[in-house]
Amino acid sequence: MSDFRHLDTLLQKFVDDGLPGCGCVISRKGEILYENYFGWADIEGGQALTADHVFRQASLTKIAMYTLAMMLYEQGRFLMTDPLYEYFPEWRHSTKLVRKENGAWDVVPTDRPITVRQIMNMTCGLPYEMIMGRTPVSHPTAAAMAEGMKELRKKGRFTLREQIRAAANVPLAFEPGTRFLYGFASELTAGLIEVITGKSAEMALKEMLFEPLGMDTTANFLFGDMGERLVKNYFLTPGRELGEEGALFVPPAEEDVMVGPLGTVSGFSRVVTNCRDYTKLMQMLACGGTYNGVRLIGRKTIDLIRTNTLTDEMLEKDFHNSYLAGYGYGYGMRTLMDKYAGQHNGSLGAFGWTGGSGTWAEADPSEGVSIVYMHNIQPNLEEYHHLRMRAVAYGCLD
Repeated sequence: MSDFRHLDTLLQKFVDDGLPGCGCVISRKGEILYENYFGWADIEGGQALTADHVFRQASLTKIAMYTLAMMLYEQGRFLMTDPLYEYFPEWRHSTKLVRKENGAWDVVPTDRPITVRQIMNMTCGLPYEMIMGRTPVSHPTAAAMAEGMKELRKKGRFTLREQIRAAANVPLAFEPGTRFLYGFASELTAGLIEVITGKSAEMALKEMLFEPLGMDTTANFLFGDMGERLVKNYFLTPGRELGEEGALFVPPAEEDVMVGPLGTVSGFSRVVTNCRDYTKLMQMLACGGTYNGVRLIGRKTIDLIRTNTLTDEMLEKDFHNSYLAGYGYGYGMRTLMDKYAGQHNGSLGAFGWTGGSGTWAEADPSEGVSIVYMHNIQPNLEEYHHLRMRAVAYGCLD
């Protein structure tokens, strides 16, 4: 029988050391093996974190979104080789940035159009626009993205379709398919879902994925009493360490534009959920595409999702750091390729992703195991917390 005393000790230490609160659910083949919560949903209000509280998922949304996209793929709704312009005509004539001998950048046509595969595995060449005072990435394309979105932001709320149309004028960072660059490919994939289903990406996810799985506390928007159950998204004061007095502060009001009721967030809004609900999705992925007797996706399609798509050069240059060590990248998710390199005591082929406010999830089909961990703080301090949690969680399993 699995023994989770070490995991309890670790997560309590996270909170004792200054993390506001965290929760974790571990399941195997439909059975919850471990579930516990530590710390606070609202420190100032003295509200202890419980199973009912919901967290901002940020980029952990990708697990749900790319799962839905691959559900559509196995229905024959698109091919990976389809040019993106078949779905967004304004993307027929893409351009890219090329460095000249004098160090300046030149804008030239791409050799080939972007394909669906390249938005599914983040090789299309578009980063996120880096705004809101955060440090920009080192791609001039990011500055061009920010410039291209200026007019949209002036008008207030904008739709995903408007955002995709504006991004079509931005020169790519490289020839599509030649490098990995995390970013706007997610919005393009969400847009692809909208074109194929005829629904907003948010409603397609809710109706086609979350509701069939019984995920009644999950959506890309707030509904019911979810706003009251949303944990505070704390920020770490620059120059302070967790646990120091004044280390945490409540995010500014403008952060609220990232989470809200349906139709109030610009572009493609991200998922809000809790550990227990997201475990239903991760268990479905860990158990061959079936949860509670409901099959949503084929086992072989899940195997495709977790197959590395990056070349050795991309892995070395673009997808390599101490947090991602040992992983490759499949369709929308990382996949474990080298246990030694990743100091990973789980199984080869385990796959999942991370959210920018500190959420983490992984499915291990070889064991039918899923691990879902959540906290909300920015920066998310992922390497310290996630790698320790991962090692202890897998070590607790019998």
